[in-house]
Amino acid sequence: LLVTALRMRARARTPAATTARLTELQARIRPHFLFNTLNSAIALVRDEPAKAEALLEDLSDLFRHALVEQGESATLEEEIVLARRYLDIEQVRFGERMRVQWVLDARANAARLPPLLLQPLVENAVKHGVEPSARGGKLRIATERRGGRVVLTITNTLPTDRPTAEDAPRGHGIAQANVRDRLRLLHDVDCDFSAGVQGGLYQVRISLPAP
Repeated sequence: LLVTALRMRARARTPAATTARLTELQARIRPHFLFNTLNSAIALVRDEPAKAEALLEDLSDLFRHALVEQGESATLEEEIVLARRYLDIEQVRFGERMRVQWVLDARANAARLPPLLLQPLVENAVKHGVEPSARGGKLRIATERRGGRVVLTITNTLPTDRPTAEDAPRGHGIAQANVRDRLRLLHDVDCDFSAGVQGGLYQVRISLPAP
């Protein structure tokens, strides 16, 4: 009965109010990597101009998607394209220090997410899992369809001096709160979000209804 009542409440939400709130939350996203990317491009201009041009094109495409009106939701497949573009940019900066593994289930591609939701989570994984470590780190982005659900996980290694939950990077919180709020606006109680250290790795897990 409680779930039914909550779903009825979700259907009764004012579309205009929901869209306005989503827009407000999305507007708070400010990618931290902008100046690092520009500095990387400047460093490449003289020795590797083609690579600098590709880097700036990726950055331009990413911000074009971030700034346009995108509506209430995007597909998981679209979000993955943007996350790949972001990681291509960061790969130039970190080189072999950043190792990325994609484990994708095509059956999950049509799941609906708030626009520009995956990129900030991947950015956090880079910022707290790769950047602080002299040896770099590894990211794993996985999607899976399980019956009527789609599960998305973003996992990153932690610097060796932060092996416990108490020492996990505190900077994850702002982006995660934003993500949680936007997921609730789109799916209400029909989604799950969790984040924390498991077995020495930091993992964000999102479970959504399959389309």
